[in-house]
Amino acid sequence: MTRVLDIVVNLWTREITEFYPRELDQFWDLIGILEMTKNGVTLDEELGLMDEGGIDKGLLVATTGAPVGSDIFFEKPFEMIAEVCAAHPDRFKGIIGINPSRIMTWIGKLERAVKDHGFVGAHLYPHWFGAPPDDRMYYPFYAKCAELGVPIQIQVGHSAQWFLRTVAQPITLDRIAIDFPELKIIGIHIGHPWTEEMISMAWKHPNVYIGTDAHLPKYWDKSLVKFINSRGQDKVMFGTDWPVIGFRRAIDEIDKLELREGPKRKLLVENAVRVYGLEAWA
Repeated sequence: MTRVLDIVVNLWTREITEFYPRELDQFWDLIGILEMTKNGVTLDEELGLMDEGGIDKGLLVATTGAPVGSDIFFEKPFEMIAEVCAAHPDRFKGIIGINPSRIMTWIGKLERAVKDHGFVGAHLYPHWFGAPPDDRMYYPFYAKCAELGVPIQIQVGHSAQWFLRTVAQPITLDRIAIDFPELKIIGIHIGHPWTEEMISMAWKHPNVYIGTDAHLPKYWDKSLVKFINSRGQDKVMFGTDWPVIGFRRAIDEIDKLELREGPKRKLLVENAVRVYGLEAWA
C-alpha cells in the first residue's frame, strides 16, 4: 500500500540542470539549492532521498518555459523523463509540460507522452509565457487534456523569479473550470499568497483541486489546514516540487500539523490516486 504519493517531483541530474538559464540562479540561491543545482543530483541519490522521506511514488514533471519576447528557454525533454519512468515503473509516472510558443508541436508532444509513454497528466507554468491561465492560447492544450482524460497542473500564485511577471492568481482558473467541466485542474503552489482564493475555487468547482507543493507545511495558512481537515478533505493533494522542498522535511512538518488520520491519508495518497486514475499503480 502506497503511503505517500508526491504529485510534483523534478529530475535534477547534471544532465538537466546544466541547461537551466543563468537567470534562475538568483532563485536557486534564494531557496538554498544553488550548489545542488550546479552539481546536479543523481537519480540514485534522489531515490535515496525519497526513501529517507517515506515517499513511495512521485509524478515526475517534464517542465518547460519561454518568456515572451526573451531568448530564455528551458525544457526537460519528456523523452528523458519517460526513460526514467520506464526504468523505475514502481516509483515514477510522467507529467508532460506544455508550451504554447508552438501550439501544434507541443500538442503532438502531449499526445505522444500520454499515449506512447503512459504519462498521466500535464503541467503549465503560465508566468513563463506572460499570460494568465485563462488566456485562449492555452485552450487547445486544455481541450487535448480533456480529450485524453488526463489532469493538468497549473502554477497559480506569485512568480518567485525576479524576471517574470506574476500573471496567475487562483481566480483565473474559474473560467477554465466552467469552459472545461470534463478537465481536472490542479492549482499547484497552493495559489500562494492567495490561499483563500484557491480554496474558494476548489470549493466552487467539482473539477478543481489544490496542490500543496513549493511551500513548507509549517507555513501553510491555517485556513488550508482546516480545509484539508474538513470540507476540503477530498480536494487537496500533497506535493513538494522537490528539490524546492525536501521530501523528509515536508513529511516531518505535515506530521506536526493537527490533521485527522482520514484527511491526512487522503492528502498524502488517496486523492492523487483518484484524481490521476492511479488505482492499479498505487
